[in-house]
Amino acid sequence: MSDALRLLVVGATGLVGGRAIEEAQRLREFHLLALSRRELGLPLGTRIEVLLADPANWPSAIAQLQPDVVICALGTTWAKSGQDEAAFRAVDQYLVLAVAKAAKAAGAQRFVLVSSVGADLATSNFYLRVKGEVERDIGKVGFDRLTILRPGLLRGPRGGERRVLERLGIILSPLTNLFLHGQYRKYRSIDGRVVARAALQACLDKRKGRFVLENDGIHRAAGELERAHPSE
Repeated sequence: MSDALRLLVVGATGLVGGRAIEEAQRLREFHLLALSRRELGLPLGTRIEVLLADPANWPSAIAQLQPDVVICALGTTWAKSGQDEAAFRAVDQYLVLAVAKAAKAAGAQRFVLVSSVGADLATSNFYLRVKGEVERDIGKVGFDRLTILRPGLLRGPRGGERRVLERLGIILSPLTNLFLHGQYRKYRSIDGRVVARAALQACLDKRKGRFVLENDGIHRAAGELERAHPSE
C-alpha cells in the first residue's frame, strides 16, 4: 500500500521486537523497517527493510529510514551490562533516548516505548528508576502520540539463555498470576506476543497524547488489534 505507515522496530532481536515483526507481516497498514547492529535471522519471505549499523550511527540511519511510527523494544539486562550502572544506562537510557530524538527529527509522529512494570523516578531500585527517567525524558521529545507499555515478566522464547530464577518465574507464572488482584494485577506475567500486538495497535491509534498501558491495558489494546485483524 502506497499510504502504509513506515514502522520502525528497534530492538528487533529481542522477544517483543521479534514478535512485533512477526505480527506486522499480516497487517497491510505497515511498511516494516528494522534497525539492528547484527543480522536478525528472519524467516524466508519476511517483508521487511533492515538496516544494519553500529549504534553510534543509529541517528543517521534513522534519518535515512524516515519512519512514521516507531516501536522501541530496546534494552539490556543488569547481568548483561556486567552490573555496571554506566553500561546499563548507555543502552537502556541514552541509546533509547537517542533513537527517540532521531525518530522525531526524521518526522515520526508516534512512538511506542516498551518499559517495565514498576518504572518510577522515585524508587530506590536502580533498574526501575532508570526506566522511569527514560519515560520522563522521552515524554519531552514531543511526539504527537507517546505510548508507554509497562509489562511484567515476559513469557516467550528468547534467543539467549535465561537466568535460573527467571525461568522458574515463568514456569510458575500461571499460578502466581492467580494471586495478583486489584492493584497487583499489573505485576502479572504476560506473553511477549500480546505486548507486541498492543504496540502495533498503539502505532495505528491516531489519538494524540501520552498513554501508559500496564497489564490490563496491554491486553485490551492487543484485543483491539486482534478483533480488527484476526490471526489465523
